[in-house]
Amino acid sequence: MIDLTPLVRFGLVLVRTGVLIGFAPVFGGLSTPPMVKIGLSVVLAAVLAPFVALPATLTTAGLGVVLAREVAIGVALSLSVSLVVEAAQLAGYLTGFQLGFSYASVADPQTGVQNNIIANLYGMMALLVFLGINGHHDVIRALAWSYRALPVGVGHVHASLSGTITQMLGFVLADGVQLAAPVIIVLLVLQLAIGLMTRVAPSLNVLVVSFPLQLLVGLITLVMVIQLLPVAVSGWVREALELAGRLVQALR
Repeated sequence: MIDLTPLVRFGLVLVRTGVLIGFAPVFGGLSTPPMVKIGLSVVLAAVLAPFVALPATLTTAGLGVVLAREVAIGVALSLSVSLVVEAAQLAGYLTGFQLGFSYASVADPQTGVQNNIIANLYGMMALLVFLGINGHHDVIRALAWSYRALPVGVGHVHASLSGTITQMLGFVLADGVQLAAPVIIVLLVLQLAIGLMTRVAPSLNVLVVSFPLQLLVGLITLVMVIQLLPVAVSGWVREALELAGRLVQALR
């Protein structure tokens, strides 16, 4: 009689690994060919499978619960990368909106969503910085750690799940706004100054003067602020991994 245990073990490991590879922007995304994602998932699953323990007994109904839990854990791990990219893209979106670039939207190659060009630039830079500091290695280590902390099997949802998700949303909002704040503040001060000029000189054509001046000052500020993006992303990675770890722990 053929022993199907190795095949079952490999299949269960492939679920968590495949979901992580498919959802994490640094590995997956629409721009990554499906065969590349499948191949990487199979290789990682093959490496981890010998070290993964299976439940002693597993019924058909229990298998569905286990698969759902594996998918949830894979998605939670992928959020460690998504949080960093989304925070950077939010900062870029707010910056581009203030500069008036929201009229020129392009498709994000990672998600296919229409976004302004500054948001896409910030998102791609965040991914490059993430790769440059070997953040993808940390994600793979977190995947291996998850099989020790949360073995394959039936678990339960902890009450801290909703609080952790709220913290993740706060992370994206707070860090994104913080990175975009210099450009927003400078352009706000500029608009106030232009408003005062129109009070002093009512004949001044605001539409002719304000937009070119706002674009020039905004781009100069952007050149200075964008140099802080690699430093900001490097600091975000550890915090994002910790939040993803808490989310995974809530699925015990």
